[in-house]
Amino acid sequence: MELFSIASGSSGNCICVGDDSCHVMIDAGISGKRIEAGMNEMGYTTKDMAGILVTHEHSDHISGLGVIARKYGIPIYATSGTINAIRKSKSVGEINEGLFHPIKAGDTFQLQGLTIEVMHTSHDAADPVAYFVSNGKKRIGVITDLGCYDDGIVEQMQGLDALLLEANHDIHMLQVGSYPYPLKQRILGDYGHLSNERCGQLLGKVLHDHMGHILLGHLSKENNYPELAYVTVQQEINLGDNPYRAKDFPIEIAPRDRVSDRIVV
Repeated sequence: MELFSIASGSSGNCICVGDDSCHVMIDAGISGKRIEAGMNEMGYTTKDMAGILVTHEHSDHISGLGVIARKYGIPIYATSGTINAIRKSKSVGEINEGLFHPIKAGDTFQLQGLTIEVMHTSHDAADPVAYFVSNGKKRIGVITDLGCYDDGIVEQMQGLDALLLEANHDIHMLQVGSYPYPLKQRILGDYGHLSNERCGQLLGKVLHDHMGHILLGHLSKENNYPELAYVTVQQEINLGDNPYRAKDFPIEIAPRDRVSDRIVV
């Protein structure tokens, strides 16, 4: 299986996961033009996608959804709450109702040769989720916009072969930055985003001998630096109550404004 990010950050997100049988797009939060260019760079086209898995309705996850849905007629999978919020979004525009396929947290469904698992996430959206994609041999997780996590989430994240996980912000940068106080509290709260520290702590709970690759994603442009996220996550893994060291695993940053490396597991 393979994973790559066309864009990952607070200004737009679009991830691709798949294998030789088919690929799916997770979120379409950048322009249709950028999505197509990113797909082409990796040897695909947008119309090759078997479906679009939407995590939630915030603009950095759906801003390009209407354009590509109308152009290519790709099926859209999202929770009912998210679908209703998308319908109300003026920036997305009209989408053929027949393209929407309601799902719910806890579901597992087949999409051509792939198995999709849907996991509830804690975020300030209508009904947000994250996704695990498997072909029966390998399993990849894409988890961002996660305000907090519990034992249930940790359990569902066990045994992954590759993972894109949010490392949104450095806590100190956010606290002393220019954001209004209510926004700072929202980001730091249980319905906000994972900090670098919390990302590293969560990774320490899900690492295992066969974890093939880790991408750190959804970095804030204003409240993080790639180098800082990388070092902080490594430190948390090394200091955590787990048998591993960060150097035991390939860890990379998913770029905000360009296509990532192709991750193959």
